Amino acid sequence: MNNTPQLRTFLIDLISTSGLSGHETPIRDLIKEAWQPLTDEISTSRLGSLHALKKGHLSTENTETAPSLLLAAHMDAIGLMVTGITDGLLQITEIGGLDPRVLPGQLVTVHGRENLSGVIVQPPAHLIPASVGRKPVPLEYLLVDTGQHADKVDSLVRVGDLVSFSQPALELGENILAGHSLDNRASVAALTRCLQELVGRQLVWDLWAVATAQEEETLGGAQTSAFQLRPTLAVAIDVTFGSSPGSPEHLTFPIGEGPTLGWGPNIHPALHKAFKELADQLEIPTALEALPRHSGTDAIALQVAAEGIPTMVISIPLRYMHTPVEMVSLKDITRTGRLLAEFAAQLDESFMDKISWQDG
Repeated sequence: MNNTPQLRTFLIDLISTSGLSGHETPIRDLIKEAWQPLTDEISTSRLGSLHALKKGHLSTENTETAPSLLLAAHMDAIGLMVTGITDGLLQITEIGGLDPRVLPGQLVTVHGRENLSGVIVQPPAHLIPASVGRKPVPLEYLLVDTGQHADKVDSLVRVGDLVSFSQPALELGENILAGHSLDNRASVAALTRCLQELVGRQLVWDLWAVATAQEEETLGGAQTSAFQLRPTLAVAIDVTFGSSPGSPEHLTFPIGEGPTLGWGPNIHPALHKAFKELADQLEIPTALEALPRHSGTDAIALQVAAEGIPTMVISIPLRYMHTPVEMVSLKDITRTGRLLAEFAAQLDESFMDKISWQDG
């Protein structure tokens, strides 16, 4: 992935592969294929997260004695689940947060005994309770229509089957991509870019690249992986709210102008300072993102695993979050991957001596 076309192709592959929260096997297999040649060891956690290790020269036979950096990007995506079947039409509920206003008319794939194409439909107004009025129709009244006869639907689909978005990716100019599941496949692409940047470079610390499971619902992947791997430092890579017409400038960030560096109780001040200084040195543009409570990312779990892990949050601006038409800049993904790689490469034996909570 040395150039924009290759990055774009890989990212399209990522968002074209299913892997809803709690059901990540298809996307994990794709990421494993990409990471295998870039790392020394690869495995799957008991909860389904992918662990890839690139060894540093301080590693011994017992890698627990070597300092390690964990870079986590969640691989799960939002979507839907079948809750009922009536006359061949499917009732649905959400996996992860969804805004029902954008759902009618969306193309989906129903993952039953065989995959069925479908579309989310809104019943006619006279079939919707009067209390809804002119307001957006709640998810409980929306349906998935596969166009199949009721008998066939009954034979192929069961309550609990998954429904994923299936609109193809849309390329907008040279560096912008729109599509579903870019939260957080964009960060998986950035972490993959980081590993590619480190090919042939000797690290001092061990590096764990982790594609976490279940971030959208439980944070369970990050929590269990951090507990299992016990890294010295951790970084959560995720997306943040990209600016769009009418969005408040103090709460959103322009796409194409670099990642954000989180600042708040989930973030260790010394790590924020280290990443900011490194980004300035590399001439990578960044913005400070104030996260005064929890960050809404895997950092919530990473930071408090075991006895506590100094943690950082780096985010890629993304427009229209948690919709099927999320939008990112490939430049931001590339910059994020480079920043992560250079941070991993500059970690030395004395780095932890410089860490204190007061730094920053």
